Amino acid sequence: MLTLVHFGFLYVLWFKIKEEEVADPKMRNLEYALYAILVVYVFKFFSTLSILFSYGQYENHVIPGTFIPVGIIILLLYVTLICLTLLAFKYRKDKVGPYEFDDLNQHIDSWE
Repeated sequence: MLTLVHFGFLYVLWFKIKEEEVADPKMRNLEYALYAILVVYVFKFFSTLSILFSYGQYENHVIPGTFIPVGIIILLLYVTLICLTLLAFKYRKDKVGPYEFDDLNQHIDSWE
């Protein structure tokens, strides 16, 4: 479910850059949803980090040897997701522009 918002935002971002259009309210709503998803990613990062640091508390249990490498890979993937989400926000701001809806009606030609 989270990837649908990502792919939707990336498609809208690509389309706006390609067609040289300004940001619209639908794009803003997708970006706000990505802010919420970014909070989930940060939470999951710290959750995984706390699990990895609590590894030593379970010395009497049978834990596979791949626990630490897979945990580090998951941490790196969460860091990558966080960085790429922030990079998408930066690209939207740089390439598409800020959300300015006050002059949205100024660009409408009522005779067309």
